[in-house]
Amino acid sequence: MNEHAGPTGPSEIIRLGDEEAAVGVLSEAVLGLWEVVNNLTRLRPTRQLRYRVTVFGSARTDPDHWAYATVRDLAEELTRLDCDIITGGGPGLMQAANEGARRAGVDPDRGSVGIRVDLPFEQDVNPFVGQAFEHRTFFSRLHHFVLVSDAFVVVPGGIGTVLETMMIWQLLQVRKLHDTPLILAGAMWPELIEWARRSMLRPDGPLASPEDFAIPICCRTGPEILDIIREHHGRWNVNQEARS
Repeated sequence: MNEHAGPTGPSEIIRLGDEEAAVGVLSEAVLGLWEVVNNLTRLRPTRQLRYRVTVFGSARTDPDHWAYATVRDLAEELTRLDCDIITGGGPGLMQAANEGARRAGVDPDRGSVGIRVDLPFEQDVNPFVGQAFEHRTFFSRLHHFVLVSDAFVVVPGGIGTVLETMMIWQLLQVRKLHDTPLILAGAMWPELIEWARRSMLRPDGPLASPEDFAIPICCRTGPEILDIIREHHGRWNVNQEARS
């Protein structure tokens, strides 16, 4: 075999000193890896054992803030509906949701999950997470949320929470996600939806469709959220039984 032949046929040897060609090889390899990942994520279990609710929210809210107790109590009630709770695994309202799951007596190794990202701050997983996953990039982390969640509840949060919300909203808009509730909890979210509706449906140049704004469901109270999840969870159970 000479340097122009590989084990499966002719190939061109790229010297590391040829920077442009080496970068090209690396770029092709990375794109090839993304294709492998895309194919693998098409696989789904025939039947899921647990219904999973992801809670997106602020990392900055102190445990003595009223919103912390509200989110903790909501997650506790969702757990009592036989839902697993998934968060970003950090402090603030993410911790509140994981704490609520633990207060409901969930199996600590299963029903309180954190999906983390490597940051120069907020490094520690909150103490109420039973199962933690670590990601190096936001891209893979956000994809993980999409793959494992049956419903999303968005509580008050900042720029990161808005990013997560918009991603789920867009995936539902283009039908990459189907029949997945996106519930926005709290007074801040109707203002965002109304701004988007007003700005994107201007008569002089619409940028979205009217039905897109029916995708996120704004709720003011915990009972409203529980009713939506309870109804969706019931349909989910019927679908799971049909797949058995």
